[in-house]
Amino acid sequence: MAYAEKRVSTAKGSKGKVTWRARYLRPDGTYGSEPGFPTKRTAIDWGDAQEAAIREGRWIDPALSRGPFGEWARKYMADREPRGRTRGTMWEKLETHILPHWEYVPLQGITWYDAERWANGLDCDDSTATKCLTIMSQILTGAVDAQRLLVNPLANRRRSRPAAVKEAVGAKDTAEMWAPPEVALQLARRVGPLDGLHIIVTAFAGVRWGESLALRPSSLGERHERGFACPTLAVVEEVAEYTPRGPDGERLPLFLGIEPVKTAESKRSIDLPPFLAELLAAHADGWGHEFLFCTRTGGHWRRGNFGRQIVRPGADGREALEATKGHAPRAGWEPIMPGLTMRALRHTHDTYQDEIGVKPALAFEQAGHKRPGIKAIYQHPTPDMRRIRLEGLQRIYERGMKALGWSRIWEES
Repeated sequence: MAYAEKRVSTAKGSKGKVTWRARYLRPDGTYGSEPGFPTKRTAIDWGDAQEAAIREGRWIDPALSRGPFGEWARKYMADREPRGRTRGTMWEKLETHILPHWEYVPLQGITWYDAERWANGLDCDDSTATKCLTIMSQILTGAVDAQRLLVNPLANRRRSRPAAVKEAVGAKDTAEMWAPPEVALQLARRVGPLDGLHIIVTAFAGVRWGESLALRPSSLGERHERGFACPTLAVVEEVAEYTPRGPDGERLPLFLGIEPVKTAESKRSIDLPPFLAELLAAHADGWGHEFLFCTRTGGHWRRGNFGRQIVRPGADGREALEATKGHAPRAGWEPIMPGLTMRALRHTHDTYQDEIGVKPALAFEQAGHKRPGIKAIYQHPTPDMRRIRLEGLQRIYERGMKALGWSRIWEES
């Protein structure tokens, strides 16, 4: 049974002040204590509540709840085994944004009010602020599971953004790009057959960046389904690029290599329109490297290098350079579509799908997305849906070629 002990302060400035310490029987048979109660009754009530929680199997050790967030966050990260890139992203957010503020805050001292106010005041992209709250919530849920907290104060809470942030997010959403077929084709011609085909595949097949780098000649195949046949591109792996972390969060050497795709929906066979199947088959025939899209030496592209060396000058334009000792002259390029990215080219594929009326059952499958709702269970792609999609993508390609007055993308292909 819980009881209370009278405590009389002898400290300078509070000498003679009386407080009460609660004493209660812990699960291991020893007595726990909690100081600082103003009356004997409140101390006993608190101790009784602890013993009741112990009997009911819902007791949380107050000493663990008072532990600092940073200490638990490091233990939580060391015990988990997420994908390498996911782990690296979480550590980057922890070190850059979360731990500088929350490192020494007791677990039980974290509230949604404080966390939301902190997130809204971060000097970073809005999506990063939201991601930080998500990571904190994951870690606090882990604390609940490990019986360090009774509840996660961040669970199932929706962040309210300031008006200025909402306006900025809305402006960013409306500025997301997609490329008309003429733009994708012009960019592909400008950067040459190898990198240009990479761009065309992204725009007309919708592969993600990492997925595109993991494509091999053996990725090309065929679909045979109820009398319907078409060429396909199998997506089963991706090239991941991240900084691995050790058990204590220490940075390890950069990882740039093959991993399985992240979700079941990402593993898919993309139906190829005739023009794209022909281009890929010609490229794969006699190709001298393991991967269809790679550096000139056969290595994996790093995202930043491809953007800086290929996409940015191709889309944004570049200045002409005169010949100098050891350097040939370089032709100048006018802008085609400033700001265009490989991500925007993936958006382009789904935009094309919407333009030609691809049914959601097929559109989600081909993009590698999980379709929400009950319709994902009851609706499935049919051969006619596939045929209509391929005919539509072929028309978009032919329309772009006609608008440009071209008979082939590359003058020497």
